[in-house]
Amino acid sequence: MPHTSVMLLVGTRPEAIKLAPVAEALVARKMRVILAFTGQHPNLDPAAYGLGNLPALRLRCRSQDDPRLHAEAVAATLAPHLRGEGRPALLIVQGDTSSALGGALAAEAAGVPLGHVEAGLRSHDPSLPWPEEGNRVAIDRLASLLFAPTADNAANLADEGLGGEVHVTGNTAIDALFAVLGHLPPRRAESGGLPHLLVTCHRRENWGTAFTPIAMALTELARSPWLKIDVVLHGNPAVASSARLLLGGHPRLRLIPPMDHRSMIGAMRSAQLVLSDSGGIQEEAPALGVPLLVLRSKTERPEGIASGNSILVGCDRDRIVSEVRRLLDDGAAYRAMAVPALPFGDGKAAPRIAAIVEEWLVRQRGRHAAHVA
Repeated sequence: MPHTSVMLLVGTRPEAIKLAPVAEALVARKMRVILAFTGQHPNLDPAAYGLGNLPALRLRCRSQDDPRLHAEAVAATLAPHLRGEGRPALLIVQGDTSSALGGALAAEAAGVPLGHVEAGLRSHDPSLPWPEEGNRVAIDRLASLLFAPTADNAANLADEGLGGEVHVTGNTAIDALFAVLGHLPPRRAESGGLPHLLVTCHRRENWGTAFTPIAMALTELARSPWLKIDVVLHGNPAVASSARLLLGGHPRLRLIPPMDHRSMIGAMRSAQLVLSDSGGIQEEAPALGVPLLVLRSKTERPEGIASGNSILVGCDRDRIVSEVRRLLDDGAAYRAMAVPALPFGDGKAAPRIAAIVEEWLVRQRGRHAAHVA
């Protein structure tokens, strides 16, 4: 199918990381891939994710304080590109961002079929996380192809009785992780040195005053001279400034600038323990065998909890401190969490998605030909 056009919508760095393997797999099947960059992360460099050689649209819809307005702007700007001669056979969005929702709304308006990579994730609480939970529900309702990472995700979609085709594929985050690991030197066991704690925190539910107890927990832990703590600042200036205000200047709390994907994977591999509210890190940490404390009260990725690699600690100061100390003091408990596992897929999600897309498009062409005849 050399002339089949599939458009991939990319708004944020995580979307680029997770859709890059899909783009590669589609190209390997001789499909024409077009990228549409919304501008939600305005400095996103396609070449950094292996996407530099593909034709691309630049929509220039910068992020807004109200994510609903950003989704509407993306929809209005993208919809004209989905009509006419440049109309793709399928638009694929990933995850739960306002860019992804805007893409789904544009596809509906233009009558273009929609595919959703990372479908079926649910926290079952519209406010946690907001607006992501509502975004993913809305996108799934509009999608013709729903690529569910896990069987639990597919079960969520079945419970909602959606009309699209559901396929369990694994999560493309693991494809991207394995690609990075293939270019990193082998992990060497460290002898001596201080235990290393790596921290990231950027979700909207942990903005403002919600970050204070997390900062207090880190400050309490930093009193221990035997513990090294690195806090990775987020690219959002407001989030980073809050971390600098509450954590800056402490001699055993190092604030480090945002990292690219490869550097972040390397930092995770060298850490004894990770604290994060990131969805991507929840997927990657089990595969790396790095114990993770999830800085959220609810998660749409319970598979990592079930596999024993992650623990929900929320933003409770005492809970965070006690769990860190317990795991670093109790060797058996730590080792049980440090066994690598693959609850989110085997690293072959993108080829599965590409095969499904190709077969689905063949069927669509057959139906169209039969209708015309």
